[in-house]
Amino acid sequence: MTGSFAAGLVVLAVVVLGSGVFAMSTGAPGPGLLILIGHPVGAVLALVAQRLADRRTGIVAAGAGAAVLAITAANVMILWLA
Repeated sequence: MTGSFAAGLVVLAVVVLGSGVFAMSTGAPGPGLLILIGHPVGAVLALVAQRLADRRTGIVAAGAGAAVLAITAANVMILWLA
């Protein structure tokens, strides 16, 4: 399940970066700098945590999976709901 959240953050980061490039090339208003930086950073952090969750067992894997969920929740709350 956490792998799906990490992959979703990657897809979201690509879409947001694509919309930023489109907005810059057409002169239209687009996502701000915080969003353009925050999404890729969140995606990379989630991928690192997911890799750790996939490679380890026990409490380390559970903690890394929880970190993926926390990173996803923080990314949505900070960049989309605030």
